[in-house]
Amino acid sequence: MPQQVLGQSPAWLATLDRISGLAALNRPVLLLGERGTGKALAAARLHFLSERWEGPYQRLNVCEYDSDEILETLFGDGGFGREAGLMDALSGGTLFLDSIDQLSARVQARLMSVLEATGGKQSESEDAEADVRLLAATDQDLNALVSQGRFLANLRDMLAFEVLSLPPLRARKGDVALLARHFGLKMARELGFEGFAGFSPEALRALDHYDWPGNIRELKIVVERSVARAWNDEIDLTRLPVTEIAFDVFDSPWPLAGLTQTLATTTGGVQKAALPPQTDTPKQTGFSERIRAFELGLIEEAMKASKNHQGKAAKYLGLSYHQFRGLLRKHGLKR
Repeated sequence: MPQQVLGQSPAWLATLDRISGLAALNRPVLLLGERGTGKALAAARLHFLSERWEGPYQRLNVCEYDSDEILETLFGDGGFGREAGLMDALSGGTLFLDSIDQLSARVQARLMSVLEATGGKQSESEDAEADVRLLAATDQDLNALVSQGRFLANLRDMLAFEVLSLPPLRARKGDVALLARHFGLKMARELGFEGFAGFSPEALRALDHYDWPGNIRELKIVVERSVARAWNDEIDLTRLPVTEIAFDVFDSPWPLAGLTQTLATTTGGVQKAALPPQTDTPKQTGFSERIRAFELGLIEEAMKASKNHQGKAAKYLGLSYHQFRGLLRKHGLKR
């Protein structure tokens, strides 16, 4: 069975309702979503809520195989008395092809020809009564790949009898705290604690204000790392909450050249490239230009002092988080 599904936001509850409806269909479903949004979990749920729930279920991440390995895995070795491929072995069950955009043109063509020839039976064996439901997932724009000639339009259409779009974590208002506590409790128990005191209000605000480009997967890693660091600081996790969130694992007093700008983007900071170079202000510069230069200097100073953490930068300047965000927007700075 798929792992526990957590979330109470309207966007996530609507997604669960849609999964329940699509599970009853004996047709392919294409799952779309950013990395870490739970596509594999949704695929497993589609299988285990369907009439096929007692049949076999297999996830195949196509990134892990080359073209020959994929062909053999899907369709068998092709020899006399050949070993059955998944299209035969999973009869009565479900095959989930993850990262479908990574299929080579050769494998795409073979898969499409098989699906066309079998009329949805999805087996190459003439005497077999294989019946495999196909699910596929990608975090790429398949329509764009089709336009670029990198994905077969007919295969896209076959896989997308229905499309399930999974919401990013930033669209699931209220779910971050719920998921963070779940992951935090599991990590605390892994470290030998019977309970978990949770997170301080400041830590929860930091979690909630972050954009989570890596979605649930990133949230899980950040929470586990933060709990582990609190434990390493000899904090009793059953009595005291976690107060510091370790967003940036690469944070170092000796950063590698070229790393700071990249991390500023991925950890919710301000790209240094967005700030103008520091130069001496000419005496004839107007009042508004001087104010702009002064505010930009304060922003850079705060971000440097807070190691690109916007919540801490706001506190450094004596501003609320929303006031600081307004200051960034005023100067057109990227996050």
